[in-house]
Amino acid sequence: MAYDGVLLTALLFVVTFFFTLVFGNVAEHGSRLALQGLLWISIGGYFIWYWTHGGQTLAMQTWRIKLVDYHGGQVTLRQALLRYIAATAGLLFFGAGLVWALLDREGLFLHDRLVGTRLGLTSGKP
Repeated sequence: MAYDGVLLTALLFVVTFFFTLVFGNVAEHGSRLALQGLLWISIGGYFIWYWTHGGQTLAMQTWRIKLVDYHGGQVTLRQALLRYIAATAGLLFFGAGLVWALLDREGLFLHDRLVGTRLGLTSGKP
C-alpha cells in the first residue's frame, strides 16, 4: 500500500495542479468538493486500469502480487469498479474492509469477498 501511495501522491499532485490552473483557488470558488471527487475518480482510474490490464499495479508488480477473479482468471471491468467502490467504503468505515481479512477463513479482504476477487502470487524470477 505504501508503494502505491507514493505513486498516487504524484498523480494527485498533477491532477490538483491542473485543476487549480483551470479553476483557481478551490477555497475561494467553493470547488473543493469537485476537486475531491476528481481525485477519487483519478485514484479509481489508476487502480481499475491496472487491475483490468494484467491484474497488477506498479507496486503489485514489485511484490509479485496479482489480482485475479476467484477462479484465477482476469478481473473484469465490473469487478474492478465494484472492488474500488467497496474498498473505499471499507476504508471509510474505520478500515473494516481490511480488518475483515483477519477474520475471513481464506484471508480475503471484505471487498474481495463481495466482488469475487482475490490476491495471488505471480510466478516470476527473482
